[in-house]
Amino acid sequence: MGRDELDNKGPSVIYNNSAIMQSVENEEVIETRPFWLKRRYLVVLMAFFGFFNVYSLRVNLSVAIVSMTEIKNITLSDGTTIQEQAFDWNSTQKGLVLSSFFYGYITTQLIGGIIAAKIGGNRIFGIGIGMTAILTLLTPLAAKSGLYVLLAVRIIEGVFEGVTFPSIHSVWARWAPPLERSRMASIAYAGNYAGTVIAMPASGLLAAAYGWESVFYVFGGIGVAWLILWLIIVRKCPEDDRFIKEEEKRYIVSKLGTAHHSQTKHISPPWKAFFTSAPVWAIVASHCAENWGFYTLLTQLPTFLSDVFDFHLEKTGFLSAVPYLTMGLLLFVSGYLADWTQVKGYLTTTQVRRYFNCTAFLAQTVFMLLAAFLLHPVTSIVCITIAVGIGAFAWSGFAVNHLDIAPQYASILMGISNTFATIPGIVSPFLTGWITKDGTVEKWKIVFYISAGIYLFGCIIYWFFASGEVQPWAKVHEQSTEENNKKDVEKNNKPPPYAYTNEGIELKDE
Repeated sequence: MGRDELDNKGPSVIYNNSAIMQSVENEEVIETRPFWLKRRYLVVLMAFFGFFNVYSLRVNLSVAIVSMTEIKNITLSDGTTIQEQAFDWNSTQKGLVLSSFFYGYITTQLIGGIIAAKIGGNRIFGIGIGMTAILTLLTPLAAKSGLYVLLAVRIIEGVFEGVTFPSIHSVWARWAPPLERSRMASIAYAGNYAGTVIAMPASGLLAAAYGWESVFYVFGGIGVAWLILWLIIVRKCPEDDRFIKEEEKRYIVSKLGTAHHSQTKHISPPWKAFFTSAPVWAIVASHCAENWGFYTLLTQLPTFLSDVFDFHLEKTGFLSAVPYLTMGLLLFVSGYLADWTQVKGYLTTTQVRRYFNCTAFLAQTVFMLLAAFLLHPVTSIVCITIAVGIGAFAWSGFAVNHLDIAPQYASILMGISNTFATIPGIVSPFLTGWITKDGTVEKWKIVFYISAGIYLFGCIIYWFFASGEVQPWAKVHEQSTEENNKKDVEKNNKPPPYAYTNEGIELKDE
């Protein structure tokens, strides 16, 4: 139906609040435009680079610490060769340094989600990453000042970065139509692995060529540059973005319905319902399971390759990046497939989340076990790559699930689940460092067995208790038509291009 025919139908088009109902008229106006012309995908792109910084700022230390503690042969001007080590840290101390970030990270998950729900996730997301970047620039000075100063800086970095995942869910709650959630979130989360893929080998090269300090200066500078662009480009919601096309704004508003307009500073979370909800705990269990394996390899893979296969710094950086390159690429595939199966009606939202999540966890269990049994330079890298890469499908399960069961509380629920899921980041590096303090193959096998068992546990819990439906305690009780319309007129000083009706949201022709 063309625009002229639409105009002849009357003064307005009614959109039902159901996330499944589609407006043919609106689809033709919006979906015929290339995705790169849609403002919401510019937000996705900026979020992608934001997460690129999140993980590049997080993982650079796991590579740099190899150079920082490596014993190097130095030839003096008189021809004498001496051994030099920047920091004489043992395995336990290195594990403490790598895990210290998460002591701060765990403290701001929930508060970050609450603040984002009240004032908008765009500001919190930007500030969190920007401050982490600034502290990264100070890391060399902190390390030279002493172990405890470095630990303090890393903990504070964690405090600021802890708000990032909860706050981005607040952004998706205002920008992502329900049938685009998986792909939008997955594309943005792929930045995590792009950051890991680039940061790991680049950190190895920088440390080898210019010294370990350069690792922190380069990635900290990139983070600050991103912050400036994010604050200029991204707004809290489509209504606050003066560059978005009116047709796209209408499309997003109609698809999000009243859940979108419940995102106000007066939000009152049902805390008891959160902590007594089986679907919430299913998300928490899966999030913890995925993060255990992920953080174990993220922080310890370079050390594992060095201990077991005697790989040098440059090679460990490149090989450590391969699993995350695989996962980053598969995130695009998993996000598209998850949305496509829903749009086509092949699977319900609950089925998509359950099948994608649990299939990934089962595969990760198998390949982590194989990595332990087949300790060989080639087979181990292949098994680890598959185990990490297939986790992309889990991210189209539990990681988007908060938006399904309670869209208006998604940032808070992400704060809750990521609080629990940060515990593996604290425990795993420290436990791995303790287990593998002698660096033997047998001890590294134990590390892989533990990760495989935790993946299997997360799979079982999620399969039986996950849901993709809006929970009863999260259903929006609509205010009267007059009250909602009055609030929007007062806020914008003019009538918005939509109005509330008993049937849903009415988009008015102008």
